[in-house]
Amino acid sequence: MKFYTPIVLLLTGFLLSGCSSTLKQSSTPPVSIQANSPVSQALLDQYKNWARTPYRLGGNNRSGIDCSAFTQVTYRDQFGLDIPRMTRDQLVSGSNIPKSQLKAGDLVFFQTGYKQRHVGIYVQEGQFLHASTSKGVIISRLDNPYWQKHYWTARRPKGIDVRHP
Repeated sequence: MKFYTPIVLLLTGFLLSGCSSTLKQSSTPPVSIQANSPVSQALLDQYKNWARTPYRLGGNNRSGIDCSAFTQVTYRDQFGLDIPRMTRDQLVSGSNIPKSQLKAGDLVFFQTGYKQRHVGIYVQEGQFLHASTSKGVIISRLDNPYWQKHYWTARRPKGIDVRHP
Protein backbone atom coordinates (compact mmCIF):
# COMPACT_ATOMS: atom_id res chain seq x y z
CA MET A 1 0.00 0.00 0.00
CA LYS A 2 2.86 2.40 0.79
CA PHE A 3 4.22 1.89 -2.76
CA TYR A 4 1.00 3.28 -4.27
CA THR A 5 0.90 6.43 -2.12
CA PRO A 6 3.64 8.33 -4.06
CA ILE A 7 2.02 7.34 -7.37
CA VAL A 8 -1.40 8.52 -6.21
CA LEU A 9 0.10 11.81 -5.00
CA LEU A 10 1.94 12.28 -8.29
CA LEU A 11 -1.18 11.60 -10.36
CA THR A 12 -3.22 13.93 -8.15
CA GLY A 13 -0.63 16.67 -8.70
CA PHE A 14 -0.84 16.25 -12.47
CA LEU A 15 -4.62 16.50 -12.38
CA LEU A 16 -4.58 19.61 -10.21
CA SER A 17 -1.94 21.41 -12.29
CA GLY A 18 -3.88 21.25 -15.56
CA CYS A 19 -4.99 24.36 -17.35
CA SER A 20 -8.59 23.93 -16.27
CA SER A 21 -10.49 22.85 -13.25
CA THR A 22 -12.01 19.40 -13.16
CA LEU A 23 -15.29 20.79 -11.84
CA LYS A 24 -18.27 20.02 -14.03
CA GLN A 25 -19.44 22.94 -16.12
CA SER A 26 -22.90 23.15 -17.60
CA SER A 27 -21.68 24.13 -21.04
CA THR A 28 -23.71 22.79 -23.90
CA PRO A 29 -22.62 23.42 -27.49
CA PRO A 30 -25.04 25.76 -29.22
CA VAL A 31 -27.41 24.10 -31.67
CA SER A 32 -26.74 26.66 -34.36
CA ILE A 33 -24.42 29.65 -34.55
CA GLN A 34 -24.28 31.92 -37.57
CA ALA A 35 -20.84 33.47 -37.95
CA ASN A 36 -20.87 37.25 -38.07
CA SER A 37 -17.26 37.68 -39.28
CA PRO A 38 -14.59 35.73 -41.17
CA VAL A 39 -12.76 35.12 -37.88
CA SER A 40 -15.92 33.72 -36.27
CA GLN A 41 -16.43 31.47 -39.30
CA ALA A 42 -12.86 30.18 -39.06
CA LEU A 43 -13.39 29.41 -35.36
CA LEU A 44 -16.67 27.61 -36.08
CA ASP A 45 -14.88 25.58 -38.78
CA GLN A 46 -12.24 24.65 -36.21
CA TYR A 47 -14.98 23.65 -33.79
CA LYS A 48 -16.59 21.38 -36.40
CA ASN A 49 -13.22 19.68 -36.96
CA TRP A 50 -12.39 19.26 -33.27
CA ALA A 51 -15.80 18.99 -31.52
CA ARG A 52 -15.77 16.53 -28.64
CA THR A 53 -12.05 15.78 -28.96
CA PRO A 54 -11.27 14.70 -25.40
CA TYR A 55 -9.23 16.76 -22.99
CA ARG A 56 -5.79 15.35 -22.16
CA LEU A 57 -3.25 17.26 -20.08
CA GLY A 58 -0.20 17.74 -22.29
CA GLY A 59 -2.08 16.46 -25.35
CA ASN A 60 -1.79 18.23 -28.68
CA ASN A 61 -3.74 16.17 -31.22
CA ARG A 62 -7.21 14.75 -31.89
CA SER A 63 -6.69 11.82 -29.55
CA GLY A 64 -6.55 14.34 -26.68
CA ILE A 65 -5.66 18.00 -26.27
CA ASP A 66 -5.37 20.52 -23.45
CA CYS A 67 -6.64 24.08 -23.51
CA SER A 68 -3.43 25.90 -24.41
CA ALA A 69 -2.47 23.40 -27.10
CA PHE A 70 -5.94 23.80 -28.60
CA THR A 71 -5.61 27.59 -28.79
CA GLN A 72 -2.12 27.21 -30.28
CA VAL A 73 -3.32 24.70 -32.91
CA THR A 74 -6.34 26.85 -33.75
CA TYR A 75 -4.26 29.98 -34.31
CA ARG A 76 -1.83 28.02 -36.47
CA ASP A 77 -4.43 26.16 -38.53
CA GLN A 78 -7.00 28.91 -38.97
CA PHE A 79 -4.93 32.10 -38.98
CA GLY A 80 -1.37 31.04 -39.79
CA LEU A 81 -0.18 32.60 -36.53
CA ASP A 82 2.27 31.15 -34.03
CA ILE A 83 1.39 31.70 -30.38
CA PRO A 84 3.17 30.18 -27.37
CA ARG A 85 2.24 26.66 -26.22
CA MET A 86 1.68 27.32 -22.51
CA THR A 87 -1.24 29.24 -20.99
CA ARG A 88 1.10 31.44 -18.91
CA ASP A 89 3.05 32.42 -22.04
CA GLN A 90 -0.12 33.08 -24.04
CA LEU A 91 -1.23 35.36 -21.22
CA VAL A 92 1.71 37.71 -21.72
CA SER A 93 1.56 37.77 -25.51
CA GLY A 94 -0.56 40.36 -27.27
CA SER A 95 -2.45 43.30 -25.92
CA ASN A 96 -4.86 43.47 -22.99
CA ILE A 97 -8.53 43.69 -24.05
CA PRO A 98 -11.39 44.75 -21.74
CA LYS A 99 -14.19 42.21 -21.59
CA SER A 100 -16.58 44.78 -23.06
CA GLN A 101 -14.39 45.02 -26.21
CA LEU A 102 -13.96 41.31 -26.98
CA LYS A 103 -13.85 40.41 -30.66
CA ALA A 104 -13.70 37.08 -32.42
CA GLY A 105 -10.24 35.56 -32.03
CA ASP A 106 -9.36 37.15 -28.69
CA LEU A 107 -7.96 34.81 -26.05
CA VAL A 108 -10.04 34.64 -22.88
CA PHE A 109 -8.42 33.52 -19.63
CA PHE A 110 -9.90 32.09 -16.47
CA GLN A 111 -8.52 31.47 -12.97
CA THR A 112 -10.03 28.12 -12.10
CA GLY A 113 -8.06 27.51 -8.93
CA TYR A 114 -5.19 28.85 -6.85
CA LYS A 115 -2.61 28.07 -9.54
CA GLN A 116 -4.85 26.71 -12.29
CA ARG A 117 -5.47 28.72 -15.43
CA HIS A 118 -7.68 28.02 -18.45
CA VAL A 119 -7.71 29.62 -21.90
CA GLY A 120 -10.19 29.69 -24.74
CA ILE A 121 -10.88 31.74 -27.88
CA TYR A 122 -13.75 34.21 -28.07
CA VAL A 123 -16.07 33.37 -31.00
CA GLN A 124 -18.89 35.95 -30.82
CA GLU A 125 -21.96 36.99 -28.84
CA GLY A 126 -20.62 35.86 -25.48
CA GLN A 127 -19.40 32.46 -26.66
CA PHE A 128 -15.92 30.98 -26.59
CA LEU A 129 -14.24 27.87 -27.97
CA HIS A 130 -12.04 25.76 -25.70
CA ALA A 131 -10.89 22.33 -24.58
CA SER A 132 -12.90 21.56 -21.45
CA THR A 133 -11.57 18.99 -19.00
CA SER A 134 -15.01 17.44 -18.63
CA LYS A 135 -16.43 17.67 -22.17
CA GLY A 136 -13.48 18.02 -24.54
CA VAL A 137 -13.54 20.66 -27.28
CA ILE A 138 -16.75 22.65 -26.98
CA ILE A 139 -18.24 26.12 -27.24
CA SER A 140 -19.34 27.63 -23.92
CA ARG A 141 -20.93 30.88 -22.84
CA LEU A 142 -19.08 33.53 -20.85
CA ASP A 143 -22.27 34.23 -18.91
CA ASN A 144 -22.41 30.62 -17.70
CA PRO A 145 -22.19 30.97 -13.88
CA TYR A 146 -19.00 28.88 -13.70
CA TRP A 147 -17.13 30.82 -16.39
CA GLN A 148 -18.51 34.16 -15.21
CA LYS A 149 -17.18 33.48 -11.71
CA HIS A 150 -13.72 32.48 -12.97
CA TYR A 151 -13.25 35.00 -15.81
CA TRP A 152 -9.88 36.72 -15.44
CA THR A 153 -8.72 38.67 -18.50
CA ALA A 154 -8.44 38.70 -22.29
CA ARG A 155 -5.62 39.23 -24.79
CA ARG A 156 -5.51 39.93 -28.50
CA PRO A 157 -2.44 38.18 -29.92
CA LYS A 158 -0.37 40.13 -32.40
CA GLY A 159 -1.68 39.60 -35.93
CA ILE A 160 -5.29 38.78 -35.15
CA ASP A 161 -6.44 42.40 -34.86
CA VAL A 162 -5.87 43.01 -38.59
CA ARG A 163 -8.80 40.69 -39.32
CA HIS A 164 -11.29 42.76 -37.37
CA PRO A 165 -13.41 45.38 -39.08
